[in-house]
Amino acid sequence: MTTTSKSPIPDPIQAGLASGWKVIDASVLKSNRSIEADVAIVGTGAGGGVTAEILALAGLNVVLIEEGPLKSSSDFKMREAQAYPALYQESAARKTKDKAINILQGRAVGGSTTVNWTSSFRTPKTTLNYWQEAFGLHDYTSELMAPWFAMMEQRLNIDTWQVPPNRNNELLRVGATKLGIPVAGIRRNVKGCWNLGYCGMGCPTNAKQSMLITTIPAALSQGATLLTRARAEKFLFRGDRIENLSCLALDETGLAPSGAAVSVRARHYVVAGGAINSPALLMRSQAPDPNGLLGKRTFLHPTVISSALFEQKVEGFSGAPQTIYSDHFLGTQPIDGPIGYKLEAPPLHPLLFSTTMSGFGVPHAAAMKQFSHAHALLALLRDGFNEEAAGGAVQLKDDGSPVLDYPISGFIWDGVKRALLTMAEIQFAAGAKAVSPVHEMADAYTSWPAAKRAIESFPYAPRIARVVSAHVMGGCTMSDDTKLGVVASNGRYHGISNLSVHDGSLFPTSIGANPQLSIYGITARLASGLATQLTGKPAPRPNAM
Repeated sequence: MTTTSKSPIPDPIQAGLASGWKVIDASVLKSNRSIEADVAIVGTGAGGGVTAEILALAGLNVVLIEEGPLKSSSDFKMREAQAYPALYQESAARKTKDKAINILQGRAVGGSTTVNWTSSFRTPKTTLNYWQEAFGLHDYTSELMAPWFAMMEQRLNIDTWQVPPNRNNELLRVGATKLGIPVAGIRRNVKGCWNLGYCGMGCPTNAKQSMLITTIPAALSQGATLLTRARAEKFLFRGDRIENLSCLALDETGLAPSGAAVSVRARHYVVAGGAINSPALLMRSQAPDPNGLLGKRTFLHPTVISSALFEQKVEGFSGAPQTIYSDHFLGTQPIDGPIGYKLEAPPLHPLLFSTTMSGFGVPHAAAMKQFSHAHALLALLRDGFNEEAAGGAVQLKDDGSPVLDYPISGFIWDGVKRALLTMAEIQFAAGAKAVSPVHEMADAYTSWPAAKRAIESFPYAPRIARVVSAHVMGGCTMSDDTKLGVVASNGRYHGISNLSVHDGSLFPTSIGANPQLSIYGITARLASGLATQLTGKPAPRPNAM
């Protein structure tokens, strides 16, 4: 590895580029380009990265296509103003159609794995059981999936975090324990972590075992090609096969077409652009959809937040971002009953915190002056298991770009209210001097009874109660029954012989947990099966590096 003059941290991306990796930045193309491969993979996040490594190790000629740029630790300066425009969809301001939900999704090589907070959970058994019962996914039991999860846990160094939690997470444990609510530690995909707390802006020390520094470098070292700043625009179908994928080269900003185009021909195509973008590509391409399922059942884990102030400094920007959680309000709720929720403590950084908080003007400025004393909890609502939380639908705008229409039902608003009550009670139990539910009509409440009365009396409607999401799932539902899904249980798209989908858009429901490990394990299984089908040989097992 080499080091740059700007940073003492070895940068594996710069070292790989110097060694001769095949990387094409489409923004510098002066004319049209054609690429041929055995397998073309659209997207470089959790699904695309895992798939690329397994197929490249199997000896297949792989090309990876990424809309965003190739950035690395040399570029990660722990500054929000730089990170969000460079590394996120729509500068971390992607919203649902009605602007009611803000969506955080990655848009760079490594996808959301480059900017997520490292939280790693296996798919809950209750979720897998529901998939078997409702969608016929009988190969997706906890027992059958366990070896795949274990393989990816070893590959990505997913393990228990041994460092004591930062104050922000410790307060969740303190408050919940006082109320008799069980909590546990969150496993993380890190190696040699410096405990900085800026995971959402790209890891500057290469500790986070994202696709950016694990599977993608492994694939490139095996001869794969990486095409960046190229937007996969449309598949050309001939009968039941894809003949070609047309891509638009983007300019240096990554926002507008440069005028050049890239044509990609492959024996097989894998769509792994993530929920929203994967269904959108297939919709633009007019992929077969006889039952009108494509883009439907898209889930978000609608997430609500409660902020609090403590006498002592919390400094939620320092230390591992999420290390404590509680599933109490999932485990005590029937999976198809009133919506349950997972509790976590998110990292706090001034730009994201200030734009997520409600209020404006002098009160908002006064709250920001106490930023180092601020604490936050979030609740991830488990959508997809009840007909009143059936998710949203990906739609195409006039220019072909996607937008998610996600109605928030009264069923979900009931969960929002219960979650805000839970979080406020925990924060007061932990010693908060004031709690501010993130709701446009909320004040800072100095007692639990006052907060309880207010939360119970709030109106709950879009853009009044603040809802966010960092977990987009579904839209290409997986089921062998074509009346229930557009993709089979082996990842193959129904009706197209050389197309697979390998990302979180496959999920028939939300996970009920941070989804990255679910994507890793499920796509490792699918990619291994695909490698065997394409080569006629057993798929290789990726090893930890």
